[in-house]
Amino acid sequence: MIIKTARLILEPLSTKHFPTACKYMTDSENARMMIFLPCENYKEVMDYLHKAYMQWEKGKPEYLDAAIILDGIHIGAVSIEFVNNGKTGELGWIIDRNYWGNGYTFEAAKSFMEYCREKYNLTHYIAHADSENRSSIRIMEKLGMTLVNIYSGRKNRISDEIRKEVMYELFI
Repeated sequence: MIIKTARLILEPLSTKHFPTACKYMTDSENARMMIFLPCENYKEVMDYLHKAYMQWEKGKPEYLDAAIILDGIHIGAVSIEFVNNGKTGELGWIIDRNYWGNGYTFEAAKSFMEYCREKYNLTHYIAHADSENRSSIRIMEKLGMTLVNIYSGRKNRISDEIRKEVMYELFI
C-alpha cells in the first residue's frame, strides 16, 4: 500500500521507521495529550512497529498504521482501528512536533480515510481527543466530523491527572 497526496506519501508503518518513530513516540511533550504514549523505552517502540506492520499482512486486520512521509522523511503516523465488528474506523494520528501546524495530519487522515473506504468499505468513522487538544479537534472538524460526546476519564500514561475526552463522528 502506497498512498500519495499533494505533499505526502503514506506507507505501512514498520521497523524501518524506528529512528524517526522513536523521536515522536518517546517524547513526553509530543505525546502529552495521548493515552498510550509516550513509550517508556526504545524496545517498546520497536515492538509496536513490528506488531503494526504484521497487521498489514492480515486478511482482516484489527488496525492499520501508516507512516507519514514528507520529502523522504518519516514525520508521523495515521491509524485506523477497526471497531464495531469492522463497521467503524477509529482514527488516530501523531506527528513529530517539529512538523505541527502545517496541515499534514489533516491531509494524511483524509487520504487514509479514502483508502479505507475503498479497500474496506468503511463509511463510519470516529475519533477521540483530549478536550484541550484544539489542533486535533480542528482536524476532526475539518474532516467533516461532528462532536457526539464529551466525558471524563481520559488519562495519559505518565500522568495521574484525569482529563476530559471528546468523541467526534462521521458517516460518509
